[in-house]
Amino acid sequence: MELTLSWYLSLSAVLFTIGTLGVLLRRNAIVVFMSIELMLNAVNITLVAFSRSMGDVAGQMLVFFVMAVAAAEAAVGLAIVIALFRKKETVDLSRFNLFKF
Repeated sequence: MELTLSWYLSLSAVLFTIGTLGVLLRRNAIVVFMSIELMLNAVNITLVAFSRSMGDVAGQMLVFFVMAVAAAEAAVGLAIVIALFRKKETVDLSRFNLFKF
């Protein structure tokens, strides 16, 4: 059985939907960051699938930039979560009100 482009796009759509639901429905900051990473990986699957089907490597090169942005986002995001945890002793996003003086 040969996997066609539609299989990869379906997998990517399912992963992106799971990530979107995780961002919208969860209140734990670490789970939200994991959901964002899942959404970025879904986009990477789509880019690689289209790149492979068209025979062009431009999409695969773009994946490396997306992976670099994801790594930077994870590092900065986790540093922010650690700083907020030290201040509030929770990672529940509904408890953070940073615009208050």
